[in-house]
Amino acid sequence: MNRHGFWSDVKKYKTLLLMLTPAVIFFLVFAYLPMAGIILAFKQYSYTGGVFGSPWNGLDNFRFFFNSGDAWRVTRNTALYNIAFIVVNNVLQIFAAILLFEAVGKWFRKLAQTAIFLPYFISWVVVGAIAYNLFNYDVGTLNVLLKGLGMTPIDVYNTPSYWPFILVVVSAWKALGYGSIMYLAAITGIDTEMYEAAEIDGANIFQRIMKITVPNLMPTVIILVLLAIGNIFRGDFGMFYNMVGNNGLLFSSTDVIDTFVFRSLTTSNEIGMSAAAGFYQSLLGFGTIIFANYAVRKYDKDRALF
Repeated sequence: MNRHGFWSDVKKYKTLLLMLTPAVIFFLVFAYLPMAGIILAFKQYSYTGGVFGSPWNGLDNFRFFFNSGDAWRVTRNTALYNIAFIVVNNVLQIFAAILLFEAVGKWFRKLAQTAIFLPYFISWVVVGAIAYNLFNYDVGTLNVLLKGLGMTPIDVYNTPSYWPFILVVVSAWKALGYGSIMYLAAITGIDTEMYEAAEIDGANIFQRIMKITVPNLMPTVIILVLLAIGNIFRGDFGMFYNMVGNNGLLFSSTDVIDTFVFRSLTTSNEIGMSAAAGFYQSLLGFGTIIFANYAVRKYDKDRALF
């Protein structure tokens, strides 16, 4: 009886299931099948033995990773950068969405929305090239301008302390348009009668924003933040690698788990340690999302992911 019901549902929703198939195949091929390679974290990899034929070495790869002195540095950088990205990006995206919603001119709203959305489509390779031409010590636009004003040039690519601010600003600039559209969609779904009633009662624009818009945005904010927290220990490899590259002078403040794993594979050929670092990263991400969801459920279970 259950089997008959299952196939009836398949036949009934065959169009929707067919539309879902490409996404299922994508995640199966690129997310689930590669998980078999996690065993490399517990093996001494050899090219002759391959993934499944290499000898087991227990937790030696993890010991090597933690004893290298890099584990704490890359974990700290990854977490702190992502916390900064979550806070700064979401605040700016909400602010931009509210401004777009309250904008009076229709053409101004469209023009502004297009302008802030364009950076999202720019490749990180291009952004890295723009940053290099802006901050290069000899011919960069910034230093050429400073020299023209008789000021001392800034050696950005040899000064680690500048980069946390640069990366946070660049991330916010690139993500502003995409995130603001999601919040703008949530704002347009708010019942307009509430705004009309508030206006009749004498509420000004700031009071309407604080008493109606922001509270109604909170479910969307919580969901997006929870999804972002799940990736709090995953650095944006494209951003960090294209902005910093292999500049060892900046690793103290810019090296994240993803770039560390990539560098371990390409320079030292430490396949086992790279797999151990990736497994460690996945465990941190899993634990973080479980804890964050638990905290939200304790506060308001209706707003939790699960």
